[in-house]
Amino acid sequence: MSTRTEEAGPSGLAAALVEAGALTPDWLPTFEAVPRELFVPDRIWPGIADGTEQTTLVDRAKDPEAWFKAVYSDIPLTTQWDDGRHTGDGLGTTPTSSSSMPRMVFSMLADLDAQQEHRVLEIGTGTGWNAALLACRLGGGNVVSVEYDETVAREAGENLRAAGLSPLIIVGDGRLGYVGSAPYDRVIATCSIGEVPRTWIEQTRPGGVIVAPWGTDYGGEYIARLVVCEDGTASGPFTRSSAFMRLRQQRTERPPFDAYFKGRKWPADGTRSTTALSPADIGGWLEQFVIGLKVPGAFWRAERYDDGSYTLWTYSTDTQSWASADYEPGADSFEVVQSGPRKLWDETETAYQWWDEKGRPGFERFGLTVDSDREQVWLDSPHSPV
Repeated sequence: MSTRTEEAGPSGLAAALVEAGALTPDWLPTFEAVPRELFVPDRIWPGIADGTEQTTLVDRAKDPEAWFKAVYSDIPLTTQWDDGRHTGDGLGTTPTSSSSMPRMVFSMLADLDAQQEHRVLEIGTGTGWNAALLACRLGGGNVVSVEYDETVAREAGENLRAAGLSPLIIVGDGRLGYVGSAPYDRVIATCSIGEVPRTWIEQTRPGGVIVAPWGTDYGGEYIARLVVCEDGTASGPFTRSSAFMRLRQQRTERPPFDAYFKGRKWPADGTRSTTALSPADIGGWLEQFVIGLKVPGAFWRAERYDDGSYTLWTYSTDTQSWASADYEPGADSFEVVQSGPRKLWDETETAYQWWDEKGRPGFERFGLTVDSDREQVWLDSPHSPV
């Protein structure tokens, strides 16, 4: 996108999305009919195209040109922090609502493949732009959107009415879907999940499609495109990388440091060893995804130092186990300390070695199957569970 404000706008964004292959000719009229600016509040924190960080506040009242440029850039826009508790101009602690990156919006709509007369359930209304695009294309009577946050839902409703669109907006727990308009031909989530709610499958017709960002506790997230079968199962591949805010009811607790050390100093009762696996080699999005699949119930934090070194901490969510791995630039051996019933670094190494031995498969070779008892990620085929 150009940095010149007078060149920013719907046509510039459309050109960028078409060039990226995200905005297809059949969706272009809908894009033009539903301006993003109608669904963006006056105060936003623009994100970056490749990553999850936010930049400083852009206030429409103070800098309308910067606001307009941000709206029509291919970036996500944070619109709420800390479930609405943060009201200042600075960055909050955790972003909790946004206008998604346009490239991701239209890529997911392509995955959804909603056709005329299809009934669609959306989980996570946000600013209302995605619901508006669906309502413009399919008709408001065919679109239901569920939003947990009452304030977010009210503002989205106002945006939709201003745009002359009228999908049904429900304030409620997205895990429950909305049985009042079921069954649906398509379900799309604009928040990430770590477990597919059974109700979404139950409220979808056989042959229907569910599109949702799916990620592990450890990290890494990809869009799952699941087809619902006659037997009540759902299965399909991952289609693309994503980084969405978590469904509120599925947020993972991150216990504090002292929950593990209980006032003791490192290394406490930890066992020391060394490893040839560099912590830097497991920090990628795909590597995190694979480790999360093979090391369930674990998460990581990084403690960084001025000289470029850092400590990679791995914790079990039950607070019983932890591991630290010290990274130093240029080193070929790294100190590890582990404590608790689980040897978390050993599990991490085993997961990485499994991925390496499989030829380091990309996300497109993985898929997800959900049945009445569990969900299982697979490699290449549902018959090859990870």
